[in-house]
Amino acid sequence: MNMAVEAEGKEYYRCKALAEDLLGKMTRLPVKLWLSALRVGKEDPRRIIHAVKVGVALTAVSCLYLLQPLFEGIGQGAMWAVMTVVVVLEFTAGATLCKGLNRGFGTLCAASLAFFIEVVSQKSGKEFHAIFIGISVFLVGFLTTYLRFVPYIKKNYEYGVVIFLLTFNLITISSFRVNDVLDLTKDRLSTIAIGCGVCLFMSLFILPNWSGEDLHRSTVHKLEVLARSIEACVHEFFQNQDRESPVREEKSSKDEIYKGYRAVLDSKSSDETLALFASWEPRHSRHCYSLPWEQYVKLGAIIRHFGYTAVALHGCLESEIQTPQSVRSLFRDPCVRVAGEVRKVLDELARSIRNRRHCSPDVLSDHLHEALHDLNSAIKSQPRLFLSSKSARRAAAERRPAAEKSTGLPSARSDITFALAPEWRGGKLAVADQPPVKEAKALRPTLSKIALTSLEFSEALPFAAFASLLVEMVARLELVIEEVEELSRAANFKEFSQDQIAIEMERAAAVKDFHSHVVCHSAAD
Repeated sequence: MNMAVEAEGKEYYRCKALAEDLLGKMTRLPVKLWLSALRVGKEDPRRIIHAVKVGVALTAVSCLYLLQPLFEGIGQGAMWAVMTVVVVLEFTAGATLCKGLNRGFGTLCAASLAFFIEVVSQKSGKEFHAIFIGISVFLVGFLTTYLRFVPYIKKNYEYGVVIFLLTFNLITISSFRVNDVLDLTKDRLSTIAIGCGVCLFMSLFILPNWSGEDLHRSTVHKLEVLARSIEACVHEFFQNQDRESPVREEKSSKDEIYKGYRAVLDSKSSDETLALFASWEPRHSRHCYSLPWEQYVKLGAIIRHFGYTAVALHGCLESEIQTPQSVRSLFRDPCVRVAGEVRKVLDELARSIRNRRHCSPDVLSDHLHEALHDLNSAIKSQPRLFLSSKSARRAAAERRPAAEKSTGLPSARSDITFALAPEWRGGKLAVADQPPVKEAKALRPTLSKIALTSLEFSEALPFAAFASLLVEMVARLELVIEEVEELSRAANFKEFSQDQIAIEMERAAAVKDFHSHVVCHSAAD
């Protein structure tokens, strides 16, 4: 009896705890949603403006259905205008133009073909009317679906093909029960035209967001964050901290280095989409010439190729075998100089694209070559860290047995032997005790590390990889510069001038002072 009462009490408290936990989650949910909404709007205030534009557009086309005079003129087809606004009005003007023109042209072609088929099917006689419609639906469905697999059509006109197929089937099939298919087609076309017109007006004339400008800013942002990521990576490599500790602080996705190169590597899809939508946009600013958006895509590919070196540099920070601080300090200054010069070059390229001008003729300055020369000299000044001559290996082999006898330190061979299963330490394994083949050849997880650390020059291997990546980065940097110059020529950017540089520096200083002034006033408040 007591056990039953005790069990009921535990069940009661468990249910009570679950109810309290559920109530707490339900209470915190609105707060989390509100904070998430604020964060989304703070990241890009244009999202709030776009949401308002969508609401205004829906309200405008809803009047076609709500107001009696307009409803009498249009009828039930007014709902097609509402649906058109929902599916066509996009965040950027290029995306809205692409979907709007695809929808309008697809609807027009489908309505024309459906009307033609209706006229032909009526002349064929009532007996063959349904058969003719069924054959037409099959053939049109087969051809349009097959055309969607063509790469050019799939990239540019897939939405229009889908709308064409949908509208054709709706009109053709419904015409079997509707007497006047011409009125049905006219109503459909008029309401969709009204919806597309409202969408285009809101996208092009009411605080428009241009896909081309987004692609332009995205290219500048990728160069800037990549520059910061590389410099931060090099500085972190030479920080005086204990990297031998078995417990390492886990790096989150919010790390500056990770965020920098991740934003670059994940940009392929967004760049191609923005370039596609930008090709649909009209010339809308004082830069009233057609910009080569495909050139931006090529530049993005070169930047991603350059960004792989940042990924490899970050991998050196996470390596299990690390160069001691005493060795790294010998090469700190030239490596930091190389990283600093690389950042200067990337910043100059970003400024030139942002201001739509050619980059400086001496963007690859002598300072970068001097930094590379200093790094090369520093490496040559420490040959024993990286080179292992035959005489050095022979002398090390002669010294190793005596050192093992006097100090008891294991050699590389003894390291590997002790890393194996205990039965192998004697050099032989009894046949009766022989385990399966997979178990006999299995090494401990630390075997590779033990074997590497036993090598004479293993301490310099991680830094050798790091230094080679810095040199590779400079080589790839020239490819980025060439592609930026190609973009400048294709886009007719203005020529480089020292006066323009002075103006840019003054603007940057003014913006910096403004932000500092705002921060000081905020802190005072």
